[in-house]
Amino acid sequence: MATFTKRPGNKVQAKVRRKGYEPQSKTFANLTLAKQWARLVESEMDRGVFLSTSQAETTTIAEAIAQYGKEVAPTKKSVESINCRLKRLDRHLGHLTLAAVTPGTIKEYRDFRAETVSSDTVRKEVQLLSQIFKIAQREWDIYLPHGNPVESIALPKKSKARERRLQPGEEESLLNAASEYGGYIGNIIRLAIETGMRRGEFTALRWEDVNLIRRTATLRDTKNGEDRTIPLSSRVVSILAKEPRHVSGRVYPIRSDSITQAFDRVCKKAGIEDLRFHDLRHEATSRLFELGLGIMEVSAITGHKDLAMLKRLRT
Repeated sequence: MATFTKRPGNKVQAKVRRKGYEPQSKTFANLTLAKQWARLVESEMDRGVFLSTSQAETTTIAEAIAQYGKEVAPTKKSVESINCRLKRLDRHLGHLTLAAVTPGTIKEYRDFRAETVSSDTVRKEVQLLSQIFKIAQREWDIYLPHGNPVESIALPKKSKARERRLQPGEEESLLNAASEYGGYIGNIIRLAIETGMRRGEFTALRWEDVNLIRRTATLRDTKNGEDRTIPLSSRVVSILAKEPRHVSGRVYPIRSDSITQAFDRVCKKAGIEDLRFHDLRHEATSRLFELGLGIMEVSAITGHKDLAMLKRLRT
């Protein structure tokens, strides 16, 4: 039986009660709309196909992001990068409810972000949003009346693989600027060029996994899900031997995004354009090939699983 109650602003609240179902209510601009909704709900309840949209209509993107950040993000290896993306999504879409987000909303966000960031960044943000919707449906039991709105839009094409290497004089300029900037970034740049370590591998590296006598470092639970032991050159051993020991046990007790921020500032200070921290990994890989190492030897050091990529870096 449906009941209708007047609300402030000439609005009407419809409420439907049926045995076996939680009471359902919704407020409308007029009585006609309220009756249409009530008839639809009663019809679906009678046929046993009713699914409540109330959670989707009252749960905001901000709340879903907070829950994802608490329950899911910590289980991911790239948790720091994910948290940065969550903050951006929250900033732009957090005020909307899950039910209010349409494919058109996602398209607007996609095109807006594409004006200032790379297509890969847009892809990762939109894919993360899609994952939040999927988990809301599967794990949090939130019924989305129109399904996952991300699934019906086209994602930007993947960017072409970068082939950026350090140009003559750039390494010296970069290290000079890093020295002026201070902090850990100078030595991290040096080690990145020598070892090809990823940003997250630097922040996860612990002193207990560094053996300066044997000249090795073990990188735990890397991006590929495996531990990897890498050789350390004399230059790297010399750098690490002088690093102060932090109470946390980490060699570089900073966040991954702090490395990126510091590196970008150093590049700007040095007047170097279009250089990313990950490019240093490519530089290191190419230098290993130039030393005469084979593909499998380089793969063991850098952790690359895509041998086709290694072949490209070798040329």
